[in-house]
Amino acid sequence: MDIKELSQLARSGAIDTVIVAAPDPFGRQVGKRFHVDFFLKAVAAKGTHACNYLLTVNLDMDPLDGFRLASWEKGFGDFEMRPDLSTLRALPWQPETAWVLCDFLRHDHKRVAEAPRSVLKTQLDALDAQGLTCYCASELEFYLFNQTYHSAAESGYRDLQPSSDYRIDYHVMQPTRDEPLMRAIRNNMTAAGIPVESSKGEWSRGQHEINFAYDEPLRMADQHVLFKQGVREMAEQQGKAVTFMAKYASSEAGNSCHIHMSLWKKGRNLFANPAKGRGKGEEGSQGSPLFRRFLGGLMRYSPELCLFFAPTINSYKRYQAGSWAPTRMAWSTDNRTCGFRIVGEGGSFRIENRMPGADANPYLAFSAMLAAGMAGVRENLDCGPAYSGNAYVDPKLARLPSSLGEAAGRLAASQLARTAFGDDVVDFYARHAQLECQAFGDAVTDWEKRRYFEQI
Repeated sequence: MDIKELSQLARSGAIDTVIVAAPDPFGRQVGKRFHVDFFLKAVAAKGTHACNYLLTVNLDMDPLDGFRLASWEKGFGDFEMRPDLSTLRALPWQPETAWVLCDFLRHDHKRVAEAPRSVLKTQLDALDAQGLTCYCASELEFYLFNQTYHSAAESGYRDLQPSSDYRIDYHVMQPTRDEPLMRAIRNNMTAAGIPVESSKGEWSRGQHEINFAYDEPLRMADQHVLFKQGVREMAEQQGKAVTFMAKYASSEAGNSCHIHMSLWKKGRNLFANPAKGRGKGEEGSQGSPLFRRFLGGLMRYSPELCLFFAPTINSYKRYQAGSWAPTRMAWSTDNRTCGFRIVGEGGSFRIENRMPGADANPYLAFSAMLAAGMAGVRENLDCGPAYSGNAYVDPKLARLPSSLGEAAGRLAASQLARTAFGDDVVDFYARHAQLECQAFGDAVTDWEKRRYFEQI
């Protein structure tokens, strides 16, 4: 909706609250709720303010040390939250409530470079300068449990009860039991301006997948973070809980966030190779020279940008052989053991990146793909031949980072990352990862107590 529509809905009593939010480094929404009259009178045009510590806390909201952006030494001042009114929409699953996303701005009204939305906007500005447009879509997987968030927390997240008793990939019978929630998600998201193509059962017990219609990266990332928030809220309304953890149980498949991407100009998909026609198979799937260079950049640089695909300690437990998540660098025309799968034909010809988990921050994941791919274009890299076989067991293929610490080290040492994102951004996200590794290293886990309590 636009401001005029919001004003009309406010006068009729259909909207009385506006959630003003911005994505934090983890992709969560942080912000405030305003009465709609005050939002229209002041916030819509002038924005609001929030403590700058929101970008330098961990998931438990503990302020972290070692950041140039904000600190106790600097007094933890404010950033401006400036609404992007193109994101304004009603939330059908919340009564009389609208929602708008913001950019974090400094006192000089320049974007905070380290903020996720700013990171992506910088990459899109560079793409636009070359006359190019990107389209992408994310596929999100999650687990649904027959418990509330409160009861799951009270049990220490033990004995969780998936909503199905067996694997449900492509099943249509068992997901019927979950249809009250899945139908609410499909319909409410579509009504909120987030077009959902489909939902389906996924490979594991209680696992589901939602597919979105493709869009430009900023709008897709905005929709992605609202989707995750909305799914949690709708699940709670029905006495259930969901998780987007990359790997919630060692015995179950991980939650992926496959990202589909292509470059366009003047309404034409530049990845498709018109000289090769629209035929299927190897000949028709090779793509244009631009496609091969873009994919070559992804093949070369994705390992050093992996932190933006896998941002948590838990992310790297998803990368296991035979788990439907990739472990090695390879691409194929249609092979789910590879990190990059090439799908579609003609206008739908695109790259599917299978590396990100559902815990990825979409602004950063899209940014990493664009930075790596466009580096391949500039450097005239080639993706090489399509891979054939089981990439999980091929020792000749380069591996992805095996831990958050390794990924943080690779990002910090990456000249491409520093060129594409800037030193401040690279140091900021590497520091977040390093502090998360330190927190995990200091923790005493259930595994350690089971292993050592009696027998050591």
